[in-house]
Amino acid sequence: MEERQTIAAVATAPGRGGVAIVRVSGPDAFAVAKAVAGRTPGPGRFAFASFRNSDGKLLDRGVLLCFAAPHSYTGEDVAELQCHGGSVTPRRILDACFAAGARLARRGEFTERAFLNGRIDLSEAESVIELVDAQTQRAADDALARLGGETSRICRALYERALELSSTLEHALDVDEGELPGGFAEKATDDLAALRADCAKALAKAEGGRLLREGALVVLAGPPNAGKSSLMNALLGSNRAIVSSTPGTTRDSIEESLDIGGWPVRLVDTAGLRDSADPVESEGVNRAEALAASADIVLWLGGETPPEELAAATLIVHSKCDIARGAGLNVSAKTGEGLDDLENAIAARLDKLAGRSADSSATPSARERALLSEAHSALAGVPPDMVLAANAARSAATALGRLVGAEYSRDILDALFSRFCVGK
Repeated sequence: MEERQTIAAVATAPGRGGVAIVRVSGPDAFAVAKAVAGRTPGPGRFAFASFRNSDGKLLDRGVLLCFAAPHSYTGEDVAELQCHGGSVTPRRILDACFAAGARLARRGEFTERAFLNGRIDLSEAESVIELVDAQTQRAADDALARLGGETSRICRALYERALELSSTLEHALDVDEGELPGGFAEKATDDLAALRADCAKALAKAEGGRLLREGALVVLAGPPNAGKSSLMNALLGSNRAIVSSTPGTTRDSIEESLDIGGWPVRLVDTAGLRDSADPVESEGVNRAEALAASADIVLWLGGETPPEELAAATLIVHSKCDIARGAGLNVSAKTGEGLDDLENAIAARLDKLAGRSADSSATPSARERALLSEAHSALAGVPPDMVLAANAARSAATALGRLVGAEYSRDILDALFSRFCVGK
């Protein structure tokens, strides 16, 4: 019954601003809006209005818009009261909505209602928060592609195939084996293998999603005085790291975020790699080695051959080409020469890691990645045995059903929508 109550919240960011929006959704949304604004325009129209509290006190003058169910963001009747921004006026109008019968919305409740009313699925709901949180244009484009249903269509098709296979195999278990067409079990096994292969294709996009949402870890590594801190400052365009000719100046890792070719990057400067009797520097070296081992890309400076275990992730960089040229990418942290080439090389490496080009489609989220992996694992190595095949199809259909939201629990919804702000 709580889902049928009328809810309200300020839908714009708090603080000083030109315009704020108070959003109201639910069966009494228009009645609440009329109580505050004194009128309601027709659905899909707007009206200039004076917003007043229950005592008739003028709170502000602004614009009222109404959207009739099911043609609204939530799929319910929705009213939006647009007023002046700031901290006082939107709150007073929201309080007037409460006095007229609305209650405060929970975090993400407007988007949750959109899901429950069939306006969007779970994948599209996730894309809303990802669009809000996007740090680069590429991340925003990816979220928009998901919001447009691109990932949903792929995953929905996988779910429907798994469901159909599960249904067919469950039915086959209930009939005499002699009534089944020849080669039925073999064909079912082939169909499950094909479904697994398509799950693998969807999973192949998942690495790009991780890089976009978490940011790629790019670590500057090498011996002391190789120019790591200078290069970090040059890439950031600011003096973030201390630069000194004294070896061992950088003892702890320094991390900053930046956009490289549309990829969100976590750039980390680390301690110079060398044996040291100083316990503090030694600990910094240990941390540097651990970061390099977990990096998506290691920018190796210093002219020496990088450790064998880092080779696959390494881009060799010579950062003092204004003095002398060296192996790998020649860059000058002092003059800026070669910085564009370095950024292009990093972006190209990330494109390769993601297994996609710059204009390719939406990527699965971490939740979707886990459920695709679960379905993929369930379909592994299924022999031409009816019972085992039916169990595999059922497990895959269950995982994919949770992925698209055909099956969900209150815990799943709470975990997802608690990431949203109150007004979304």
